[in-house]
Amino acid sequence: MKKAPIEWRIPEHIGIIMDGNGRWAKKRGLPRPIGHTYGAKTFKNITRYISRQGVKYLTLYAFSTENWKRPLEEVNALMKIFRQYLIDSLVNFREDDIKVVFIGDRSAFPSDIIQLINETEEIAKDRKGMQLNIAMNYGGRAEILSAVKQIYEDIRDGRMSEEELTEASVSSRLYTAGMPDPDLIIRTGGEHRLSNFMLYQAAYAEFYSTDTLWPDFSEKDFDKAVEEFNQRSRRFGGV
Repeated sequence: MKKAPIEWRIPEHIGIIMDGNGRWAKKRGLPRPIGHTYGAKTFKNITRYISRQGVKYLTLYAFSTENWKRPLEEVNALMKIFRQYLIDSLVNFREDDIKVVFIGDRSAFPSDIIQLINETEEIAKDRKGMQLNIAMNYGGRAEILSAVKQIYEDIRDGRMSEEELTEASVSSRLYTAGMPDPDLIIRTGGEHRLSNFMLYQAAYAEFYSTDTLWPDFSEKDFDKAVEEFNQRSRRFGGV
């Protein structure tokens, strides 16, 4: 990124909906899983680049609760990519001091993937750099439902009163508890929807969509998104 003017704001928390892997492969006459392989390379490169721009939290939408509905061959290919990435990530991002956290319902994954997720988080837990949240088997509606269930149980069992039910008490039961809400959400692939991503947290996030398919998403594309972010006037419901 070029040196930004002093008045530029670097988003504290950025979310990215990494869309377009399958279409990228189809345009080249390749099987869809090949697109995910190239998308994984972009994932590593862009994560490192973003961490060096001063962003404190980056949340990447890797696998949604709805993605299980995809063809079995594609789902199996994604699991294979996840395994390889997780093995790599045991040493990846060490130089950038990136802390790796997984959000979503990990219990649905095969046991070896769950073990790798746990090992990756354990190894990276004391790092002091940017926090990378990888959303796997994640859905915004499921996340909110889980928070509601926790609150219901706490009130039912006397651990919480109805008067204590606030926005803060809901936020504290989300996967992103303790993190700031995203300032900017980027979606690649040209679509203009959240697709069940961070529905509660994105209430006042700026949304940026680019036609660039995820495997082609570059440092220049990221810079353009931040430049656009700096042209927005964020009023949070005010004047």
